[in-house]
Amino acid sequence: MIYIVNKSTNPAYNIALEEFCFKELKQFDKIFILWINEPAIIVGKHQNTLAEINARFVEENGIHVVRRITGGGAVYHDLNNLNYTIISNEEEGENDFDFRTFSQPVIETLGGLGAKAEFSGRNDITIDGKKICGNAQAYAGNRVMHHGCLLFDTDLTVLAKALEVSNETVDFKGVKSVRSRVDNILPNLPEKITVHEFADKILEQMKRKFPEMKEYHFSETEKSEIEKTLQEKFGNWDWTYGHNPVAEVVREKRYPAGRIQTFLNIGNGKIKGIRFYGTFFGKNSDLSVPEEVLKGVKYTSVEVRNVLSQLDTSQYFAGFSLDELTEAIVD
Repeated sequence: MIYIVNKSTNPAYNIALEEFCFKELKQFDKIFILWINEPAIIVGKHQNTLAEINARFVEENGIHVVRRITGGGAVYHDLNNLNYTIISNEEEGENDFDFRTFSQPVIETLGGLGAKAEFSGRNDITIDGKKICGNAQAYAGNRVMHHGCLLFDTDLTVLAKALEVSNETVDFKGVKSVRSRVDNILPNLPEKITVHEFADKILEQMKRKFPEMKEYHFSETEKSEIEKTLQEKFGNWDWTYGHNPVAEVVREKRYPAGRIQTFLNIGNGKIKGIRFYGTFFGKNSDLSVPEEVLKGVKYTSVEVRNVLSQLDTSQYFAGFSLDELTEAIVD
């Protein structure tokens, strides 16, 4: 197992670094990364970016906007927000999306600092019922990447404004993320420390849990590959904003497994095109498969359900029933 202490605060670079570790450093069965971003909104892979941000406020305040490769909702980062990533190989038969297990080192660290944290809901860590960390995951083969953003001493006023769509923004039919009650970690600590000292505490906890863990340093070639991904993908306008659809029919449904939005174009009673967005997770993040199989299908619940029943939808929409997916597309 290796760990990486990433000193960059460039959000697009940090997301590129994370993806490089996930997809290229396969010789390591476990990787742990700590990182801090400049003020930024990080949107989920399947989200409609403009429906998640206050575009004018973001531009006026120089806040970065970056789309990540994991599902879930939009989050705000700043220099007093600590992010962690755990990458591991999943053994045959292990449970999918085990957020609780991956969150345990953080909960243990907070306990050692005198703050009683708990795992809550689908993928949150809370203190006294208030969210201090959200988590997300992505899969590639048998490899899983789990990351969380910890609100240590984040400017919650800026967070609220940055994630509040302006009244001047066009109506996105209520597709914004659900905003939870949030709190910072620092006010809950008996002894006040800095975000960097907090990062050191988490790293110490990981070293106790995994004493064989060694620090890893990137080669110049690897740094060049990360920079290339930054330029071609995560720092690219098309990646962050270009996914946003134009559609005749927009539907949104919320279920225990997350929020799902469908953007549809209908012609002659059939689905001409469909795109899925939302805060859901899935082992397979390539939604082109379910989107393609639904093209040309009659826009009725019977026909849509029949097509979906022939597909392993759990690979794309973990935790959603066949009836829920059908309902999300058509009444």
